Amino acid sequence: MSKPPRLTLPAAARAYRLSTARGDFAVHEAGGAARGTALLVPGFTGSKEDFVALLEPLAAAGYRAVAVDGRGQYETPGPREESAYALEELALDVLAQAAALGEGPVHLVGHSLGGLISRAAVLRDPAPFASLTLMSSGPAAISEQQQGRTKLLVAALEAMGEDMPGIWAAMRSHDPQDAVPNSPELVEFLRARWLATLPEQLIATGRVLISEPDRVEELAAVALPKLVLSGMVDYAWPVPLMDDMARRLGAERVVVPAAEHSPNAENPQVTARALVAFWDSCAR
Repeated sequence: MSKPPRLTLPAAARAYRLSTARGDFAVHEAGGAARGTALLVPGFTGSKEDFVALLEPLAAAGYRAVAVDGRGQYETPGPREESAYALEELALDVLAQAAALGEGPVHLVGHSLGGLISRAAVLRDPAPFASLTLMSSGPAAISEQQQGRTKLLVAALEAMGEDMPGIWAAMRSHDPQDAVPNSPELVEFLRARWLATLPEQLIATGRVLISEPDRVEELAAVALPKLVLSGMVDYAWPVPLMDDMARRLGAERVVVPAAEHSPNAENPQVTARALVAFWDSCAR
């Protein structure tokens, strides 16, 4: 999961609920739309906070940056039905969010699972978007090792979904003993985010991660500027796999140094510069 490097919003940002044709979504927003608007879609077990360190540099570059909690994710409510979190439903939500922003074509950025959701939105209707960035997101299902772990989590949620604190405690018991300890504030935030995210959302999106087919050829046929961005190492999709996906897409490719699965949180300054350079090139 992504671990935000900070939890307080920068002075230039605000938190509010974005009203759309498909309901209200909790968002963090910074900046004006002088050079464009970006919609930032988080990944599995994630939230809008995963992009908090990108908001200020993107706003300083002249972009309006809007990070969103998807339905059933952290501070956005959702139904207690797994069907509500099918990939196509989440893609429709992204299209509704883009429409509600009302600033013309939107630069769409999807992190991890958010990349699969964003891809589905673009394949359904590319018209609302100025570009697509797949951040630490691959061509199909996650790696076999991660599929095994995700299957175990989905099974636990199916059996014990009403005991989210118990599942959280069990997950944390498997943390590496030599891992750098998180601050007390971050520990509390990660736990609160987990408890606020609906088990039905996690079950349905977990299944997406372990079953999504390769849709790269479909996406390559969409005439939209594309960027594949990742860290130097990735546990969900191997970096060479993302290199190959970028080639197949005819997309730009950026590897962010000193970052792994969450360059948005692990090296936000370099990630922000790469996004701004890409978006500026789209305008040219």
